Amino acid sequence: MKLSVTRQSIARCLKIILGNFLITGAYAFITVPNEIVNGGVTSFSMILGNLLSIDLTYLVDFFTILLLILCYIFLGKKFFTGTVFSCFCYLILFSVLHGLGYAILVHPVIGMVLAGFLVGTGYYFCISSESTAVGFDVIALILNKKNPKINIALTMYLINTCVLLFGLLSYGITSVLTGIGFTALQSLTLNCLLKRKE
Repeated sequence: MKLSVTRQSIARCLKIILGNFLITGAYAFITVPNEIVNGGVTSFSMILGNLLSIDLTYLVDFFTILLLILCYIFLGKKFFTGTVFSCFCYLILFSVLHGLGYAILVHPVIGMVLAGFLVGTGYYFCISSESTAVGFDVIALILNKKNPKINIALTMYLINTCVLLFGLLSYGITSVLTGIGFTALQSLTLNCLLKRKE
């Protein structure tokens, strides 16, 4: 029994690490250098960073910690412990990967499709492991917990779209339209994977 629990814990941790690697890799190498605004925490931080002249990493870390606190309050112990682990993975991986200064510079449509698939899959690995990616998925999961009829992926899409509209001020119509496509693909990927799990 103890061995089975240990294997489950290791498998859960590996899924959370993989999920965060996919998310942070997509952000650090594709969305940030190509200025693809997706409406998530990193993109929200990019927008605020542009407006307030604050380093991107500081803003990402601040919002990550804030969402971690909300997770603790509303989602319970198991989600919180998974999210604490996910939080450390995200903070370390994003800081390291962004710090490399490496960029995959591609046509915006290719970047949008690739990043949307990677981030949606990354979110799935985290959520299906009873953790969050310490992004706006925390808010979507809280709302879903209060009312299970609320679709997690759709809620994330709506939040991301609001952030994208805010991003219009900083990044212009092309980046925002690319971002809408990106967040739609991300949400579609997540929704398909969550439905397969049910």
